[in-house]
Amino acid sequence: MYDRFVKDRIQEALTDTRVVLISGPRQSGKTTLATDIAADDIPFFTLDDATVMTAATEDPVGFLRGLERAVIDEIQRAPELLLSIKAEVDKDKSPGRFLLTGSANLMTVPKVADSLAGRMEVVKLLPLSRSEIQGAKSTFLDNAFNGAAPTVETTIIGDDLIEMVLAGGYPEALDRRRWARRQDWYHGYVDALVQRDVRDIAQIEQLAIMPKLLSILAEHSGQLVNYSGVGGAISLNHVTTQKYVRVFESLFIVQTLQPWFTNKLKRLTKSPKLHFLDAGLLAALRDISPDVVRKDKTSFGAILETFVFSELQKIATWNEQRFSFSHFRDKDKNEVDVVIENRRGEVVGVEVKSSATVSAGDFSGIRRLAEACGDRFVQGIVLYDHDQVVPFAENMRAVPLSCLWSSK
Repeated sequence: MYDRFVKDRIQEALTDTRVVLISGPRQSGKTTLATDIAADDIPFFTLDDATVMTAATEDPVGFLRGLERAVIDEIQRAPELLLSIKAEVDKDKSPGRFLLTGSANLMTVPKVADSLAGRMEVVKLLPLSRSEIQGAKSTFLDNAFNGAAPTVETTIIGDDLIEMVLAGGYPEALDRRRWARRQDWYHGYVDALVQRDVRDIAQIEQLAIMPKLLSILAEHSGQLVNYSGVGGAISLNHVTTQKYVRVFESLFIVQTLQPWFTNKLKRLTKSPKLHFLDAGLLAALRDISPDVVRKDKTSFGAILETFVFSELQKIATWNEQRFSFSHFRDKDKNEVDVVIENRRGEVVGVEVKSSATVSAGDFSGIRRLAEACGDRFVQGIVLYDHDQVVPFAENMRAVPLSCLWSSK
């Protein structure tokens, strides 16, 4: 079993917060982590069990009565239970009463968000990061916001990098050594997701169209979102397409990355970018294998950008600081793939290149971002397929992709 670095944060939250929710995509390891935390000390209930599900939905008050503490797995299957949990923790405000897991973002449901405001902390658990696979916490974000040069520890480049990126981070997929077997797992995952989780959280009139929509979204990963263009291929209007995309967002399959904004620049794009949250799932949906990339690397850039975006999101879940993520693009098409901002308003720009070389021109978007940020700009980083950190200016560097999982 892999060590999950958010475990310390969850255990600390249980010492001062009444309800803690581990939220993330199905098969990311939530149940395993919750079971590990509960050990033999806390009763464990899963709503995947038909008997438990019946008890929780038909008599939620009776189900919770007498439980001083409990772990409830897959809470999105019975969101009405949360109102009874609210009543329970309002009667007994002791911390750590309920540890929940959910494969859907319940905080997008207004009644849920309102009912547990101030009572629940949400901790996101995404598929495995490269740091967790290697067993050492990444210091990438800390170094970036300290203005320090990122460090290189375990270097992965070339064909090895391609293999690693396309593997993704879902534990069960990683256990399969052959690409064809991993691809089978990912396609089975999508089928189960649509038939079960989509049904659980949304009223979808055209359920059969969802796998096709997900495949189309895979072709647009890393691009600006055009809902009319995406939906048009399967005869969906932009309103319905946006609604269905939000369902996939709530299931932590895709994420729309909002544009960075400042009043200093009036000519910025207002369109979000679309990203998948796992590069392995994206590669499987696009039928891109290591052999395909070795013959033609054209398709690798978008998947690599998804991988970097996902790794940054994962590192942020266990970091002491809190970060917001966006993208930058002006009307002259100067762009930065990922803009990271901390609560002090400091900004780091990250650009992703699949090549082994970087030129001054690759920093054009970062330079424009730096001008707009002024003193708030800390550092600009171009990640590339190499093993050397190369300075291009006082606060701009070409940095190996391997720095993402360095612990120094």
